[in-house]
Amino acid sequence: MIAASAIAGTRLTPGLALSLLLLAAFAVLIVAPGLVAVQSPYDVDPSRALQAPSAQHLFGTDDVGRDVFARIIHGTRVTLGLVAGSLLLSALIGGGLGVVAGYAGGWFDLAAGRFADMILTFPPIIAGVVITGVLGQGATNLVLALAVVYLPTFFRIARSGALSEAARTYVEAARALGFPEWNILLRQVLPNVLPLVVLQYVILFPLALQIQAALGFLGLGVAPPTPDWGATLEQGKNFILVAWWLSLWPGLFLLASAVAVTVLGRALRDRLGGD
Repeated sequence: MIAASAIAGTRLTPGLALSLLLLAAFAVLIVAPGLVAVQSPYDVDPSRALQAPSAQHLFGTDDVGRDVFARIIHGTRVTLGLVAGSLLLSALIGGGLGVVAGYAGGWFDLAAGRFADMILTFPPIIAGVVITGVLGQGATNLVLALAVVYLPTFFRIARSGALSEAARTYVEAARALGFPEWNILLRQVLPNVLPLVVLQYVILFPLALQIQAALGFLGLGVAPPTPDWGATLEQGKNFILVAWWLSLWPGLFLLASAVAVTVLGRALRDRLGGD
C-alpha cells in the first residue's frame, strides 16, 4: 500500500516503467508458472541431455535431460519467493523490535541493540553460510538464515525512525491527553516508521537475492531437485564450455530481477525522501 502510493506519485520514467513491467512478469511467474512453462521441471530423460536451445526446449536441457526453460520459470517462485518471504520475516521481527526499542528505550533498547551488533559483526554471506551450514539444506532453513542476516538492518532503521518520532510534539500531546503508550506506539509512531521499513525492504531485496543465489551455488540452498536459479548456476559451471545455456539463463534472470528491484528502490527513495 505504501509502496504503491509512493509509486503513484512518482514520475514514470522509461527505466521505471520497464522495471515495473519486469516485476509484473515475475509476479505472474511466481503465481502461475505452469501457464508459461508447460513441461515439468522434474522430468528426467538422459536421451536428451545437454541439448542446445531449440523450438522444443527454448532454453535447452541440462545434463540429465530436464527442460531448462521449465526449471527457470518454476525456479522464479522458489528463488524470488524465498527472498521475499525471508525479508518479510526479517522486517516483521527486526522492524518490530526496532520500533519498540527506539520508542521505549532503557534496558530493552540496550539489549536488543547489542544483539543486533553481534549479528552485524559477520558479513552477510559468511553469516548465511554459517547458519545454513549448521541447519542444513532446505527452504525453511534458507528463509531463517536470510531473515537472521538482515534482521539487524531492519532493527536499526526502525529504531532510528522510532527515536525520531518519539521526540516529536504530537507524541507529547498524545501523552498529555491521556492516551496509553501502546496506543501512541501502534497508531501514531508505527505508521510514520513503516515507510522507512518498506523502503529498506525494497533496497535490500537485490542484496538478499545475491546471497540466496550464492548459497544455492554453494549447495546450501534448497534441496535438489527443486528448481532454483542459484542451483542451476552451480550445475552449469561443470558444463560451461559445452552447455553455455545452463549458466546464461539463470544469470540473466537474476540480473533482470535485481536491476528491476534496484530501479524501483531508487524511485521509492527519491519519492519518500522528497516528502
